[in-house]
Amino acid sequence: MEFKGKISAMFRDMVTGKWNLTFSTDQNIAEAAQTFSGKDIDVKLKQHREKRSLDANAYYWCLLTKLAKIHGWSNAEAHNRMLRDYGQYERVEGQLIAVPLPDTDQTEREVLSKMEYHLALSPKVTVMKGETKRVYLLLRGSSTYNTEEMARLISGLIEECRYSGIPDSEIMTPFEKQKLYEQYGIGEKHEQ
Repeated sequence: MEFKGKISAMFRDMVTGKWNLTFSTDQNIAEAAQTFSGKDIDVKLKQHREKRSLDANAYYWCLLTKLAKIHGWSNAEAHNRMLRDYGQYERVEGQLIAVPLPDTDQTEREVLSKMEYHLALSPKVTVMKGETKRVYLLLRGSSTYNTEEMARLISGLIEECRYSGIPDSEIMTPFEKQKLYEQYGIGEKHEQ
């Protein structure tokens, strides 16, 4: 079970030395509490962030397809370019994940065409076993983005579309403007 809540109390049992946490939530978790009571459970705490909406995802891919067509890119290449400019790096224990690959145009074309993973060029070049390698950094896929991260990606895509000459009338309908303003604070409130 996963739920949104807050830690409302924390104390250490002086007899057992174990830590006790108390959570508060608006969700009804009585059934889960009964099911898991007295059993070992896995606990993972992370800060709550609102998830991106499917509307925003559909809009992103619709707009991305228009941008790809203008530049003669595949959707995968356009997506990777947007992630490179406006996306988020993947981290493990706060550290970026570096991937050394052959420093060739062919490698770059292959990396840009992938949807299974997303890599950004770094300025770092290294030599390994006599071969020149370009260091790429792993990017998170947009499906993992929260609302703030998705807002940044969509805002960047909108600017790229404008810069590429796509008219505003093709970028956003009044409905899309309203939804983006309501969900992400992007743009201005549209009066209907």
